[in-house]
Amino acid sequence: MTTLQASPAGARPGEGTPVPLISLEDVRCHFRTPRGVVKAVDGVSFSAAPGEIVCLVGESGCGKTTAGKIAAGLLAPTGGRVLFEGHDIARLRGQDFNRFRRGVQLVHQDPYASINPLHTVGATLAAPLLRHRFASGNAGARRRAAELLDLVDLTPSADFLDKYPHQLSGGQRQRVAIARALTVEPRFIVADEPVSMVDVSIRISLLNTMLRLQRELGTGFLFITHDLALARYFAWGGRIGVMYVGRMVEIGLASDIIARPQHPYTRALLSAIPEADPEVTRNKARVELRSLEIPSLFRLPSGCTFHPRCPLFEEGTCEVATPTLARPAGSVEGSHEVACHLVTRSA
Repeated sequence: MTTLQASPAGARPGEGTPVPLISLEDVRCHFRTPRGVVKAVDGVSFSAAPGEIVCLVGESGCGKTTAGKIAAGLLAPTGGRVLFEGHDIARLRGQDFNRFRRGVQLVHQDPYASINPLHTVGATLAAPLLRHRFASGNAGARRRAAELLDLVDLTPSADFLDKYPHQLSGGQRQRVAIARALTVEPRFIVADEPVSMVDVSIRISLLNTMLRLQRELGTGFLFITHDLALARYFAWGGRIGVMYVGRMVEIGLASDIIARPQHPYTRALLSAIPEADPEVTRNKARVELRSLEIPSLFRLPSGCTFHPRCPLFEEGTCEVATPTLARPAGSVEGSHEVACHLVTRSA
């Protein structure tokens, strides 16, 4: 059994070498169905340092939510491994595993389904506080719950503690979900499309709340979204990983991904983002795909899975071999990687 020790600044126990807080190494998650095997996640690798923001972006069905659940320990991968502070979570037991479970929390997409409708906001927050001994007694749990509501901008907190979920708006419920994740003082939060089901007018407010938590508490985030514009805003100081039908096709610093996208799929996503200036949007160069149809997960194309849609398709190369992540020309070692034969061939 692996014994987990507290490590300052992500250092490996007994060493001074920093290690990522969370790492996915060649993770695969394949599901067997009556129609065949679905490769929801197929060889995905990425890591997040303590306090870092990493965004996973891609179309629906690309595997980003499955990757997030694997990172949070809710799904066991069929291949590869997940590391927490350098330790394989599959080998953690007892208090070591509990420390991982407290250290990594999940905020679900749907605030209407993720909160028990029979419990008040105060009771929802008090349960993990009492269970994990972050508060002593009901009065202490109520005081701490009020502090957490203040932390996520639900003020005055006294107006919310005794309310039930049906008495809250969608944005307020999602703030309660974030407060619940914070009850056990996590070091990392997997936020799965956290603003997709709330009104557009309050999305930025929610994102700003999470960014403030990252700055003030040092909480890292794995932010999952299908909207590259949201990823650009939330992860500007972090990294963005772009997924396509189960695989990572590009990953790098958010500023690099936005300013110098390398993979044709990333370029297509960026070209579809509307700009604040309508004139800029009208004159923006569009990336024309060869096909708008997303391949079936039961019949994935050979070689590069994007090749049937790729405007750069090269016969005899793209449909033959599966590309792996590699550094494109002009990028700093390890800061930007792309899985494209044509891009990396000139590196």
